[in-house]
Amino acid sequence: MSDANSLKVSFSRPSISKDEERSVLKVLRSGWLTTGKYALEFEKNFSEFMNKNPAMLDKRKEFGLSCEPVVSLAVNSNTSGMILAMEACGVTKGTAIITTPYTFVSTATCAKHLGADVYFADIEKDSYNIDCDKIEEILRSPKGKNVKAIVPVHIAGNVANMKKIMRLAKQYDVKVIEDAAHAFPSPTELGYAGTIGDAGVFSFYVTKTMTCAEGGMVCTRDKELAKRMTIMRLHGMDRTTWDRYTSPKASWEYDIVAPGYKFNLPDVLAAIGLCQLKKAEQFDKKRKKIVQIYNESFKNLDFIKLPPDGEGNAWHLYLMRIVPEKLKIDRYEFAKKLQQKGIGISVHFIPLFNFTYWKNLDPDFNAENYPNAQKQYSNTITIPLWPDMTKKMVKTVIDAVIQIGSEYHA
Repeated sequence: MSDANSLKVSFSRPSISKDEERSVLKVLRSGWLTTGKYALEFEKNFSEFMNKNPAMLDKRKEFGLSCEPVVSLAVNSNTSGMILAMEACGVTKGTAIITTPYTFVSTATCAKHLGADVYFADIEKDSYNIDCDKIEEILRSPKGKNVKAIVPVHIAGNVANMKKIMRLAKQYDVKVIEDAAHAFPSPTELGYAGTIGDAGVFSFYVTKTMTCAEGGMVCTRDKELAKRMTIMRLHGMDRTTWDRYTSPKASWEYDIVAPGYKFNLPDVLAAIGLCQLKKAEQFDKKRKKIVQIYNESFKNLDFIKLPPDGEGNAWHLYLMRIVPEKLKIDRYEFAKKLQQKGIGISVHFIPLFNFTYWKNLDPDFNAENYPNAQKQYSNTITIPLWPDMTKKMVKTVIDAVIQIGSEYHA
């Protein structure tokens, strides 16, 4: 198996230029590294991005959704943002969320940190996103009375069925918190993914569609949720650090109004995010050009099934699905052979019922009861997709896939 240093094509690589370097140096030389004017500007610019398409508001109004402007709060990770959003929405001991088993573990563990239960709905048969019919089954069951929020995940940037999810939320009087870690920018009729429900959380981890190295953003149109999350983001203080050290009011005077967290995004990381945000749509176009080349190259191969696509797909990941009955090897062996050819790959995601912690919580949380999630996991390989991939890199990936498929075709 090839190690990272011998890869011909890395699985992912951030697009960092002199702009980001200069921006970070300005912060380092300013003497103020933690949350301050850069983080505030990042929040402001992100909100402006999310509010820039007024046509979306007409559709939201037709659908009975809030048309208030989006408020953005910078945080140090998507995980932190999810905890803030859940806490503000009332997720606590004695309540529950509904989410998908086909996600990174933090989507569910955030609720557990707050003392809440997690109910899982299988994914759709032909996509990776949560099945709305399964959500409704839970809401209609005795367990439904405990549900405080539905937490859909926009897997690989392909937006979940938010129209149906919002209808269910209204019908059963529950909140919607979007895990939009993969979905930026993802414009839909009802607004950008992450701004459709009561709250949405983005990730700026190093592999995401834009990055701060580490970080995230919480978005909401609800002023009360925004107020609560602002307080809880930094120890439950009634004043931010920036305000305490730049306001004429004495810096040591503050109150603790709630048992908050330490989830703020420092300026040194926000400086990267400010530059990345300006390039986000450019990155988006580059990824989609690569997706077109992949799709065109794979569409006539009987051992490959193209990834699902839909409105607003950000194409954060290219989830290549093999057709096992057309091959003499399984997904695991196919993935190993790609690595041996110098292709960086991953698998998104290992369903949560495969992990010891979750299996021990509930013996019924298993592959047999979530067949769609297990099937997609068993057949999926995530291949490289990042903006600065060269034509040669893309061709190297395609050639490797075709060579392996041809050699081991059933």
